[in-house]
Amino acid sequence: MDFFERQEKARRNTKLLVFYFALAVIVLVVMSYFAGLMIFAGAQARHHAYSNQEIEFALWNPQVFLAALVGTLGVIIGGSAFKTAQLAEGGCAVATTLGGRPVASNTTDPDERKLLNVVEEMAIASGVPMPQVYVLDEEKGINAFAAGHTPGDAVIGVTRGCITQLKRDELQGVLGHEFSHILNGDMRLNLRLLGVIFGILCIATLGRILLSTRGSSRDRNALPLLGLALLLLGSAGVFFGRLIQAAVSRQREFLADASSVQFTRNPAGLSGALQKIGRYSFGSRLESEHAADACHMFFGNGLSEPFFGLMATHPPIDERIHAIDPGWDGKFPPIPKELFEPVQRAALSDLKHSPLPSILNTVLGGAIIAAGSAPPPVIKPDSVLPNLGNPTPLHLRYAEELRNSFPESVKSAARDPLSAVALVYSLLLSGDETTRATQLQELAQRAGSAVHEKTAALFPEVAPVALRARLPLVNLALPALRQLRPAEFEQFSQTLQWLIESDREIDLFEYVLQKIIRRYLAPQFGKARPPVIQYYSVKPLLPDGSVVLSALANAGSSDAAEVEKAFETGAPYLRSPDGALRLLPQAQCGLAQIDSALDRLAQAVPQIKKNLIEACVHTVGADGVIQEREAELLRAIADTLDCPIPPFVQGISQEDQG
Repeated sequence: MDFFERQEKARRNTKLLVFYFALAVIVLVVMSYFAGLMIFAGAQARHHAYSNQEIEFALWNPQVFLAALVGTLGVIIGGSAFKTAQLAEGGCAVATTLGGRPVASNTTDPDERKLLNVVEEMAIASGVPMPQVYVLDEEKGINAFAAGHTPGDAVIGVTRGCITQLKRDELQGVLGHEFSHILNGDMRLNLRLLGVIFGILCIATLGRILLSTRGSSRDRNALPLLGLALLLLGSAGVFFGRLIQAAVSRQREFLADASSVQFTRNPAGLSGALQKIGRYSFGSRLESEHAADACHMFFGNGLSEPFFGLMATHPPIDERIHAIDPGWDGKFPPIPKELFEPVQRAALSDLKHSPLPSILNTVLGGAIIAAGSAPPPVIKPDSVLPNLGNPTPLHLRYAEELRNSFPESVKSAARDPLSAVALVYSLLLSGDETTRATQLQELAQRAGSAVHEKTAALFPEVAPVALRARLPLVNLALPALRQLRPAEFEQFSQTLQWLIESDREIDLFEYVLQKIIRRYLAPQFGKARPPVIQYYSVKPLLPDGSVVLSALANAGSSDAAEVEKAFETGAPYLRSPDGALRLLPQAQCGLAQIDSALDRLAQAVPQIKKNLIEACVHTVGADGVIQEREAELLRAIADTLDCPIPPFVQGISQEDQG
């Protein structure tokens, strides 16, 4: 199953969620009706207590049914709508509710630094934008979660116990599991499930409120009785809520475990983390009062073990361990004394490297080339899509070596908010010395002397790195950029636009890079909404496909014949009717047209995105060679569609990758 099939399956699971939700609502309405019927009958009995009139009890009462229907739907749908709106800002809303604290990008805490380094490596290796990272300081259990609407607004949350009690390779296994949830499209489904569950649980909450009410005459106050009935109904709601969580999430945990092992090629790491959960008395349990609402999102079961296995949101620990480590003897080893205290480790001290050759001898546009290979690389277009959403240990090794190869001043700048701004500016400065001097002079007026000086100082060290790793550098800077204040972000956004246009050259990659930065930061500053799929057919998107493919064809060559060849090579892969796509002149596929086209294409179903990216790959690779800027541009365009492409692997056999 490839990346797009997993995304499509997650989208289909949303329909399954709607079915379960509707079934639960129907049952709760029926139960509410019978509860209301009994309350109504009791009220009638009290009313006629002093008369000799005979009371007729009818099983069907339209008035009571209408009241039960409207009341139950009002509570459930209203509660779900409220929670869904609350979750619109993405994963940070979940992390904050659970008591999470964002980890500063320049933290000096050894455990937090270890955590950020592992997340950075996995983000670079998978092509996923660097997620925001939260730590749940009050939680000693070993647990983690990923939350968000898209990879662009994803959040990774870990408990304090997770980063203090796990070794680096074990932490890497847990985070690989969470990254697979990002790549598999599980996060959006989990957020919707969180909203649905909240609505169902609102019945019990309302029951507790009514049960505590008192009137002037307790005999005539029916609200406590109604509250008791709602509390009982709420218990049924809790049952259905947990059942829905288990039905949607349990099997996906096995898939995430398998994906983590495939990513890290180290089953012992993930197995070790699961064994520690099994051996500790507190396991993966969370103390937060909101843990029950989000239990389907966690790495391990965040609650006490359910009485019925059917309601378990996660498979048993021993089954998960056996699935990835068949040789496990089924026994949890005793806890070493030193593990009762926090494990303070340096960021890279306990990582055991496999004997792979260095893969940074030649890096071209995000493509990994084996030592001794001669550029330019010949990347087969058919080899690109299988890697999308399927990073390998080689990508992880590349990410680690690439990050460690950056000058210390560059890594330090990426972790400080204002220095990260200067880092992005330095990536976009012109290579022409005269033009660059003019840009820096104007930058001092627009951004201030401190940013100007930092940008000028960084440029000599950033320029050589930028030739091969602009996307990874931006990725590393994202956490620090998210810490900007709203006014600073606004100034940064405007200056970024000016800097791209200042050399009077239309650079497609610089534009896409700007779009990526703005898109990733916008949710932090309340300027974006979760994307909604609006296009299920390629037909209304054909003009947009023509714009993107024409822009790519024109970016690759200035020769008219080569441009036409590139377009005609890629166009069939969009699988549109013959003649529906046409090559546009450069004037008709400018930045404004590309901006609009990418925004619309981002709202398409996964299969359309797959066809578009395949068409882009064959357009760029029409000459059989994907050059440095073409490779980065291709990955950047895919990134705007929430389809992260890992660095291209070339020249290393499967045996070498093992």
